[in-house]
Amino acid sequence: MKKPKILFYDLETSPLEIHTWGIYEQNALSVIKDWQLLSFAYKYQGDKSVRCVSRRDFTDKTDRSLAVALWNVLNDADVVIAHNGDGFDNKKATAKFIEHGLKPPAPFQSVDTLKIARRYFRFTSNKLDDLGKLLGVGRKKQTGGFDLWLKCMAGDKAAWAKMIGYNKQDVSLLERVYLKLLPWASNHPNMAYLSGKVAGCPKCSSTRLKSCGIRRFKTSTYTNYRCLNCQSYVRGAVKIKTPKATMANY
Repeated sequence: MKKPKILFYDLETSPLEIHTWGIYEQNALSVIKDWQLLSFAYKYQGDKSVRCVSRRDFTDKTDRSLAVALWNVLNDADVVIAHNGDGFDNKKATAKFIEHGLKPPAPFQSVDTLKIARRYFRFTSNKLDDLGKLLGVGRKKQTGGFDLWLKCMAGDKAAWAKMIGYNKQDVSLLERVYLKLLPWASNHPNMAYLSGKVAGCPKCSSTRLKSCGIRRFKTSTYTNYRCLNCQSYVRGAVKIKTPKATMANY
C-alpha cells in the first residue's frame, strides 16, 4: 500500500461587504460583496517547507482559479488536518467548490485539532495561538489587525507578503500543536491501517513500539505498548481471554 498523504492546511478569506444602520451588533441589511478566498497555505507531513497559494498568483477577477488549486490539494490527500477545519476551513472550501461548478474532491479523513482540544482537555483558550504558547511550540505571526486584509484586497504587495507569511506560520504552528495533542486523540484515524502496517502505531504508523506489560479489561487481557515516535499508548493483540462464568465456577 502507498504511504498515506497527511495534509496540514489553513485558509484565509476576505470579509463580507454589507449595508447596516449602525456599527454595534447590527444585522446586515444587504450584502454588497460576498466573501472570497484570499489564500491557503499547506504542507504534507514529511515536507520541510510550507507552500502558499494566493489570489495574486492568478489573473482572473474571481477566486475560481484559487478554488481549483485548493481542490487539487484536498483531492490528493488521505487525511486532512486543520484547526477548526470541520467548522470553517473544510466548509468554506466546499462552498467555493460547488459555487464554481467543481465536483466533490476524493473522500478524505478529517482531523480537527480544535475538536481534540475541546474533547480531551479544559484549556482556558482553544485558539491556535494560545495552544501554541501554552504547549511551548510557537505563536502565530502578528498581522497588525484588520488593516492587513483591507490592504491585500486593495492589491498592496507588501501586505500580500505579510499575509502569506502569516498564513504559512499558521500551518507550521498547526503541525506542532497537532503533534503535541496526538497521543491523547483516541478517535484519531488509524494510520497503521492506512499505511498497510499490521503492527504499527494506529496514531502515526510507526513500528517503534516498546512493551509496557499487559492491561486487563472485563473479558480480555491485552499486551500494552508505548509508541516511541508519538508517545501514544498502543493496545496489542488479545493475550488471554477470561473464561466465561458457569455454575461450575461457584
